[in-house]
Amino acid sequence: MEMSSRHSATTHQHLQHNPCRSHRESYGGEMGTGASMVFYFLVFLAEILMFGLLSLVLFWVVYYRGGFAWREDVAKEFNYHPVLMITGFIFFMGHAMLVYRLYRCCNKLTAKILHTFLYLMAVPCIVVGTITVFDSHNLKVPPIPNLYSLHSWLGVVTIGLFALQLVVGFFSFWILLCCEQGTAKFRAGLVPVHATFGIITFMLAIATAVTGYTEKAIFSLSSYSQMPDEAWVINTQATCLAGLAILMGFLLYSSRYARSRHPVAIVDPPSRSHYVMAQKNYYYRETE
Repeated sequence: MEMSSRHSATTHQHLQHNPCRSHRESYGGEMGTGASMVFYFLVFLAEILMFGLLSLVLFWVVYYRGGFAWREDVAKEFNYHPVLMITGFIFFMGHAMLVYRLYRCCNKLTAKILHTFLYLMAVPCIVVGTITVFDSHNLKVPPIPNLYSLHSWLGVVTIGLFALQLVVGFFSFWILLCCEQGTAKFRAGLVPVHATFGIITFMLAIATAVTGYTEKAIFSLSSYSQMPDEAWVINTQATCLAGLAILMGFLLYSSRYARSRHPVAIVDPPSRSHYVMAQKNYYYRETE
């Protein structure tokens, strides 16, 4: 008991002298100046690629493919497909995954709400994008067969994983919060699985998009090997996707940029002993 009091007093004194440090550590730890510069530079590059890719795909379908239409012109209806899939799988999903890296000063609940919101924004894009590609096949005269290409097979796997991630994430990290204490261990164990499959889904989306661009270029450009202007635009989009795969993979896998996780919590204002001891360490609670 005497030893516990001594540890509490020492820890209290240390945190009084380092209030900013203890607060930051509770929200994900500090990065050194060099690491911070590298991190934000890589995030800046990723943002350029995501916004640039979205701009390029819009330019491509409007300038080279004739813009958009609905079922009265199935060729132009197809143009929704690349735009919406890039918007949903790459732009919104990419930003959703970066939330827990970028917003390190926010409490976890705020980050979780933003992460969920961005994921939900991707849903209508993916649904409508899928409808348009089936329409462009089924309504064409004569109809084009569905789900025969590598691109379509990868697309089915990617959409399936995305849907599974959405359902499991919503159920585990929102519904189960109704019984927060009883499900804490289960939810904690599911976090690395959910995060890993999120990255897998994003990488599959990139692979699917690259095969889709290649397929479209081969089918639509008779002079693809001669590299007309449209071919440069298509290849540039695929190259942006390859760059995103590298950058996002590094940012999301590197442990130095992850939020720290602490095993204990002070639920209410500190008592006389000031801190709760568990696993021989003292921590502040990360507010949720």
